[in-house]
Amino acid sequence: MSLDRSKLDISQLRVLIVDDEADLRLGLMRLVETLGIKAQQAADGREALAAFDQQEWDLVLTDLMMPGMTGAELLVEIKKVQPQTAVVLLTGFGSVQTAVQCLQDGASHFLTKPFDNQDVLNIIQRLGCQLLARRQPREVGVAMVAEDPATQRMLDLVRQVAPRQVPVLVEGESGTGKEVVARALHRWSSVSEAKFVAVNCAAVSDTLLESELFGHVRGAFTGADRDRSGVFAEVQGGTVFLDEVASMSPAFQGKLLRVLQEKVVRPVGADRDIQVNFRLIAATNRDLEELVAKGEFREDLYFRLRVVPVYIPPLRERQHDILPLALHFLLRETKVCLGSDAPPPEFAAETIERLMQHAWPGNVRELENCIMRAMIVSGGQRILSHHLGLDESGWRQEKQESAAGDEAIGSNQTSQIESDDYAEAKRQTVERFQREFVERALEHSHGNVSQAAMDCGLTRAAFQKILRQLGVDRGSFS
Repeated sequence: MSLDRSKLDISQLRVLIVDDEADLRLGLMRLVETLGIKAQQAADGREALAAFDQQEWDLVLTDLMMPGMTGAELLVEIKKVQPQTAVVLLTGFGSVQTAVQCLQDGASHFLTKPFDNQDVLNIIQRLGCQLLARRQPREVGVAMVAEDPATQRMLDLVRQVAPRQVPVLVEGESGTGKEVVARALHRWSSVSEAKFVAVNCAAVSDTLLESELFGHVRGAFTGADRDRSGVFAEVQGGTVFLDEVASMSPAFQGKLLRVLQEKVVRPVGADRDIQVNFRLIAATNRDLEELVAKGEFREDLYFRLRVVPVYIPPLRERQHDILPLALHFLLRETKVCLGSDAPPPEFAAETIERLMQHAWPGNVRELENCIMRAMIVSGGQRILSHHLGLDESGWRQEKQESAAGDEAIGSNQTSQIESDDYAEAKRQTVERFQREFVERALEHSHGNVSQAAMDCGLTRAAFQKILRQLGVDRGSFS
């Protein structure tokens, strides 16, 4: 999705101006205010760092030569506490060596005095758009729509903690979007360009999980015909997301605790440790505190994982997200099923009411699958309430409307269409739509069934069953 920079309001920027000369601070303050930005000021490096204890800052304009702490030293300290902050250094004593060193330490720009005011404004606007783009809360990853105040508060915390390399525990019911939040934490972190690897701890046994995360050496077990690096080593400074950590056995919990404490792993079958560097995000749909009380989860590991807890409210507690999410999924499925230029079908009024009334025990995942089904059953036409398939009465209504449709056709046409003919025509229409649906997904994934199934919100087994029923050969899309 391309970002419309014209819609980014840079007046939202939190700008700090640091200079030991009051008149220069005042001049820069007034210059920044011409962009609608309410900047704050600090007289030296220590005062600036004290401001960082109070809040986060998007952009710092700082003089290089200041008594006590230089701008270069301030830059280093800022990057330690808030790596995402952009720092622009201003100096009348510039040199190539100084500029290179500051840029290597993370400075966004280096200007030599006397500078042109327009150059400063251009830099603020450019950096401001980049910073605000990263902070966009409306959509994260695949479908993290945040219109409800509860979701927005949660995302505010995610943005706040993302730049800090501390473990995060994402808590919430199944289907709420824990991996989507984990990917947002990675995307907004200082290691966003590094790898993000997700591992479902409930999907594999302890033995396989140890090999997956720690790696193994050749001959460590049957089938280990070569050395393999584990996930912790492969991410190389990136993010490891461990989903459903409550499913790990107590024995494996102890091994994971050692990795977190010492940042070393020992591959299965190896006789030495390997140093690793990664940021850990864990997730669970169970109450770990309760499991600790029962002795089913290690207390020391619990505190290691839960340095910062992020709780995702269930969909029933974020009513304002339901319709925006439904529209988001509708737009996505329209592109997949009908093409990128096709207009999405509309929701009937009773459909919107049904969406808002449903309890959504399966949360966002249930809503996503519901909209996908509605697209298929409706044939891409106006989506009625029974197309959602939220209860058995919907199926009964669909049958009744099919019969009513037969009667309407009979009254308006000279030759009456029998109900079995109508049902067959409808079956063929749905089948054509299903075929186009799965074929577009396979085309997009270049024949990768797992990826196509994921894009469609289906399990691999369910997707393969549809392929068999339709006689679709995935090989023709490779």
